[in-house]
Amino acid sequence: MVMAAAAPMSVVVALMPLAFAFGNGEGMPGTYLNAIAAMLLFAVGYVRIIPYVSNAGAFYAYIGASIGRTAGLAAAYVAAVCYFALSASTLSAFAFFCEQFVRTTMGLHAPWYLWAYLSIILIAFLAYHRITLAAKALALALGAEVLLILVLDFAIVAHVGPSGMHLSNFSPKLVYAPGLGIGAIYAFDSIIGIEGTAIYQEETRNRRVTVPRATYISIILVGLFYVFTAWCLSSSVPAGAVSGIAKGNPGNFVVDRASTYLGAWGALGVSVLVLTSSLAAVLALFNNSARYLYALARDGVIPAVLASTHRRHKSPHVAGAVLTVGLVAVVAAAQVLGLDPLVNVTTALVGLGSVGLMTLMAVTSLGIPVFFLRRHSPTLSNTLAPFLGGLIIAGAVYLAFTNYSLVTGVSSTVINHLPYLLLVIAAAGLAQAEWLRRFRPAVYLQIGQNRVEEAPGEPTDTRDSTGQPRTSAVG
Repeated sequence: MVMAAAAPMSVVVALMPLAFAFGNGEGMPGTYLNAIAAMLLFAVGYVRIIPYVSNAGAFYAYIGASIGRTAGLAAAYVAAVCYFALSASTLSAFAFFCEQFVRTTMGLHAPWYLWAYLSIILIAFLAYHRITLAAKALALALGAEVLLILVLDFAIVAHVGPSGMHLSNFSPKLVYAPGLGIGAIYAFDSIIGIEGTAIYQEETRNRRVTVPRATYISIILVGLFYVFTAWCLSSSVPAGAVSGIAKGNPGNFVVDRASTYLGAWGALGVSVLVLTSSLAAVLALFNNSARYLYALARDGVIPAVLASTHRRHKSPHVAGAVLTVGLVAVVAAAQVLGLDPLVNVTTALVGLGSVGLMTLMAVTSLGIPVFFLRRHSPTLSNTLAPFLGGLIIAGAVYLAFTNYSLVTGVSSTVINHLPYLLLVIAAAGLAQAEWLRRFRPAVYLQIGQNRVEEAPGEPTDTRDSTGQPRTSAVG
């Protein structure tokens, strides 16, 4: 689920050429490697806190357990909105490219919103059923897209030979070159979503083993895949030329490489699998948002009906139904207003979701040391590592905010000020938390804490990480 949310094919086809074009060009393979290092530092602390807090809210629960319930509730609303925004933005991009593909290959002229509505039906069906059904569907799409990109990678290696692979791509001179800030944004944007491992922990058989293992595997496999692919794509053109070539036609950069090294079938395969990759990402991001609503409802801060799970499938089907209506509303609004699904809808929402999740990841990483310091059990792995990772990710967040127009790729003042909407959402969460603290203290004490547990081998503690009496498990 996490790797599908990363949407490898979509990243390679859509984001990587932009990183080459507007980032540090040849230094992007090394930039991806640095992003992996920062994410691993984050993950070292992240997996240490998971045994203490079992909650489908993930960032919500961890920020609540470390920094405080008030901050946790604000984070929950931001996360739910960000995942929904990314799901809607990816859906719009999928519908746009689906319309283009069907028209050019089959001669059929169906409007983009028709493909959007049809895909919403499929997303709703898969989200309604047990998570294993969605996982199987995503595994098929994920396997196909990764396999094709690897075939392209090895075709490039075979063509240029070992001597043609530019080792300078990893040199500090090229990595820390002008454009590093933009390259770092795209690198982190390609890897965000790793929180998904903890989101599904209540649906796993052995979360203490499965979640940490899935976290490390996802970061390493997805990260190294991007490093290797960026290295191969950069080496497929003359040294120093990748930035200029990618800037000339970023939309077809990878398709052109596939056509050159694999032939027409390779280009067609990339065009098809970028669609399945996008659809898989929509489903994974949709599921993440649904589980945030479920966690909030179970804690009593939004209507309890959203915490309902299907008797047979165990999925948060009511939360999923609400988000399905939300996706329909986004598409319908774009249809009525005559908005372009790619230029208007996707660009407006993708930056909003990406910057928001990067911010939450930085706050979570910096909050984990606070959690363990309060428990008087700091170590290098649970304190220093996440602190360093959080600082690096926070730096990437700063770059994203200060270069936001380059993230969206448009000059619209409205779109490029959308990140400030996250401040409004966070403020609403802070205000509700303060109101609950004063007028409904029993509900306030449940925020993000109803699944706090002792880690294996620790003595039982009657107070939670914030010093408040521990609440009993709910649901």
